[in-house]
Amino acid sequence: MEFQEFPKIARLKREAIITEKIDGANCAIVINDDGQVLCQSRTKFISPNDDYKGFANWVEKNKEALVEQLGYGIHYGEWWGAGLGRGYGLSEKRFSLFNTHVWHTETEDCRCIEAPLCFVVPVLARLDKFSTEQVDEVMENLRLTGSIAAPGFMNPEGVVVFHSQNQALFKVTFEYDATGKGT
Repeated sequence: MEFQEFPKIARLKREAIITEKIDGANCAIVINDDGQVLCQSRTKFISPNDDYKGFANWVEKNKEALVEQLGYGIHYGEWWGAGLGRGYGLSEKRFSLFNTHVWHTETEDCRCIEAPLCFVVPVLARLDKFSTEQVDEVMENLRLTGSIAAPGFMNPEGVVVFHSQNQALFKVTFEYDATGKGT
């Protein structure tokens, strides 16, 4: 029999970042080190000929600027707005990057400074020590004030909690927490 070490246990009360969970389509822009650009939905690679909700066509149209602005890597985000999920009262679609520690925004509309074609998911709180009570407070504030990503939209989906100790993401949504149903 082969020895199997018991895994380390992450500490719960560590730093966490809470962002708004945007209801749309999880997508990514993949930029290889040779400049090749690929698109993917949550489950597969897509192309303008096999598109997913217009994302691949948007990337193709803006390919050169996206390569220049985003650079090499896999850039995960949410493709959202008109015709997607809640729609947020928008007449256009947007791509909001997830990794807030890399992409910054100082603009009121969450537009990414380094990559102006993109947005960044709004950071709602940075916690020194994770607690479910603080997550509940952020959720209540979001319920009362509405979406930060789309100001004035009063039906936000919820939040995503990034826990620094184990590098894990957890979602909390109004529908699931209120009904006990959903994913």
